This record gives sequence, C-alpha cells and structure tokens, in this order.
Amino acid sequence: MPTIFEIFGLRFFFFSDDHAPIHVHVVKEDYDAKIEIEPEIRLVYNHGLKAKDLKRAMMLVEMYKDDIIDVWKRYH
Repeated sequence: MPTIFEIFGLRFFFFSDDHAPIHVHVVKEDYDAKIEIEPEIRLVYNHGLKAKDLKRAMMLVEMYKDDIIDVWKRYH
C-alpha cells in the first residue's frame, strides 16, 4: 500500500494492485474515503470521515492532483 502523503492526520494512498481510473484512498483513524482523480476529481465513497476531514481531503487532492498522478504512473 504505497502512501503518497500524510497530512492533518489524513493518509493518502493506493493499493499496489489498484485499477484505473486513477484514485486515492484516504484514511483517518478507522474511517476512509475513496476519491477519483481522473477523468475528474469526485468522491466515490465516504465511510465515516467527518465533513471537515472530507472537505480537507478533497481540497488536498485538488492541490496535489499532479503529484498523485505522477506517483500513480511511476508505480503502475
């Protein structure tokens, strides 16, 4: 499970055998969400992340979109 980055207690990662489209999993404590990066940034699911954390995660994905795509492509 390659971790892309960790910030504000949120860990952004993907699974080594993950599939397209490019997306990240976000975890904080026992809660998680999945955010698709391409073709557009969108929430796929949220399992318990608080609204504040989810909003922050979406903002960080927007800010680091190019970096996330670069890590995904280098790994896969």
